[in-house]
Amino acid sequence: MESVDWSRYAAVLFDLDGVITPTAIVHMAAWSELFNGYLAEHHPEAAPYTDRDYFAHVDGKPRYDGVRDFLASRGIGLPEGTSDDPGTALTVRGLGNRKNDAFNEVLARDGVQPYPGSVVLLDHLGEVGVPLGVVSSSANARAVLQAAGLLDRFAVIVDGNVAHELGLAGKPAPDTFLHAAEALGAVAADSVVLEDAVSGVAAGAAGHFGLVVGVDRGAGQTALTNAGADIVVSELGHLVPGGEQ
Repeated sequence: MESVDWSRYAAVLFDLDGVITPTAIVHMAAWSELFNGYLAEHHPEAAPYTDRDYFAHVDGKPRYDGVRDFLASRGIGLPEGTSDDPGTALTVRGLGNRKNDAFNEVLARDGVQPYPGSVVLLDHLGEVGVPLGVVSSSANARAVLQAAGLLDRFAVIVDGNVAHELGLAGKPAPDTFLHAAEALGAVAADSVVLEDAVSGVAAGAAGHFGLVVGVDRGAGQTALTNAGADIVVSELGHLVPGGEQ
């Protein structure tokens, strides 16, 4: 793997969970608790939720889309409900809110440490002077970045809250990435997307970004490549001059 000449690009856009911080582990645990608890109580005949379901139906998507898509995979339909539904509500949005509550409890209790290789790349990009943005489906992006001590590294943060306010379609649509690039004064062709989720890589490819980097945290090199990644790495430090090859 050759390092990237980052000075060629006008903006670099990072997904958050699984790219900058290992919060995907917290998300996976919260989703598993949510779905397996729900299935055991209401649909014991259905196949249990597994990590394979996380990558196939949930990873990288807006929270309510993840709930809806997983339930559809088991042939289950629920009322949509509203974003104000409590976590006890048997609606798509109620289940999504229950998961979000569990995630925030773990984050507040345990905090989060960024991936060392990701910090190496962020340090290098800071030296190069490339504008940076975060594009995350999570509504908790700012809280996660604050907990990781990285909030001040990014000029633009397009998270689930921003997407909702602006009516931007979530990944795998490219809309959130395109909005972030524009907010940084760049166009897609001159910008980089870094993603660990198949849906996020597909969003970068659909937006015709200048470089789409897949970060393999479990989705698999083949799946990321097939989704449109130009290159796939296991650690972002590998993309820094002098980084591990």
